[in-house]
Amino acid sequence: MSKPVQRYEGEAIVVHFDPNVCIHAGNCVRGLRPVFDVKARPWVRPDAAEAEIVAEQIRQCPSGALTYELKTAGRG
Repeated sequence: MSKPVQRYEGEAIVVHFDPNVCIHAGNCVRGLRPVFDVKARPWVRPDAAEAEIVAEQIRQCPSGALTYELKTAGRG
């Protein structure tokens, strides 16, 4: 049975995590610990870094389990 995709919404970015795709390489945690901390709840805190920095780290995910949406200015 597959697990649901998780959504973590910040002020400027929304992070999606698909646990069914994750290979646990740990790039996210090693690369940006203030945002990705598996010991914290929630384990993804999108506002702990600038949105573009979070997006750059997500692009390093080898499995594609992490994806993102940047929010546009003026949108709630």
